[in-house]
Amino acid sequence: MDKAIFLDRDGVINYPVLNPKTNQHEAPFEEADLKLFPEVIESLKELKKLNYKLFLVSNQPDYAKGKTTLENLKKVHEKLHLMLVQNNITFNKYYYCYHHPNGIIPEYTLNCECRKPGNLFLMQAKANFGLDFTNSWMIGDSDVDIFCGQSVKVKTIMIKIKESSHRTGQSNPDFVVNNLQEAVKIIKEESSYAKR
Repeated sequence: MDKAIFLDRDGVINYPVLNPKTNQHEAPFEEADLKLFPEVIESLKELKKLNYKLFLVSNQPDYAKGKTTLENLKKVHEKLHLMLVQNNITFNKYYYCYHHPNGIIPEYTLNCECRKPGNLFLMQAKANFGLDFTNSWMIGDSDVDIFCGQSVKVKTIMIKIKESSHRTGQSNPDFVVNNLQEAVKIIKEESSYAKR
């Protein structure tokens, strides 16, 4: 069985973007607004070297809420995918939930099982890729990421950034760090400790 890293996107891989209408930091709506954190590429390469399968698990409700188009969200994803491929980084699968229980687009307004903290995507990944959750991790910047990971008993790491602080404080992750590079260091230390 293979081990996996489940990563949230906004706030973990790329900078959240200030939305002047809501005065909150949110997902990028335009390709030009997608900017990776400086340590992300090398950190993802390090995880690949450690033989982890990589999965992106992201709530993207802004189309459901009427804030942007589905096409825009998909363009942002395509840019991310291209940036990763150009750096020889391959994710095994990208999982996006476009639903929201309080949306305004009827077909995307529902209580689904794929929206974190729901764990549908993690269970699908386990079934489709033969994953060992006892040696797997969830890395996120909000409580829902941690709750999602804990619901399937993977180890959890919270990345603390000020832009996401309003979405934290209710969960108890296994580790708290400042960025993905620090998360990778912990994963390396824990995996070498487990081999002793």
